[in-house]
Amino acid sequence: MISNDRSSPFGNRQRGAPKASINEETLKSEKIQIERKTFLFALKENPRGRFLRITEDVGGRRDTIIIPAPGLDEFKRVIDSMVKASNEAPPAKAEGEGEAAETA
Repeated sequence: MISNDRSSPFGNRQRGAPKASINEETLKSEKIQIERKTFLFALKENPRGRFLRITEDVGGRRDTIIIPAPGLDEFKRVIDSMVKASNEAPPAKAEGEGEAAETA
C-alpha cells in the first residue's frame, strides 16, 4: 500500500482546495526583521470580527498564527512576561566558552 492511498484521520479534505474568499480589511500593518526572519503583523477585520495575523517568513517559507482581537490583551500580557523573563535571566554559556577564558 502506498502511503498516499491511506484515508486521512482528518476526513476527506482535499489539499489545495480553494477556500471561499472572505472580505478582509487591513486596519494596520507593520513589518520587522529579526536576524534572518521577517515578521509581518496585520490587524485585520472581516465579517466575523477583528484579529491579528502574524506571519513569519524564513527564506520563502511562511507560517501564520491568528489571534482574535478579544485575546490580544492576554497575548500582550504573556509576551510582556516573556520579555521580562528574558531580560532578567542571564544568558546561557555557549559550550566551550568558559574553557577558553580559563586557559587564556
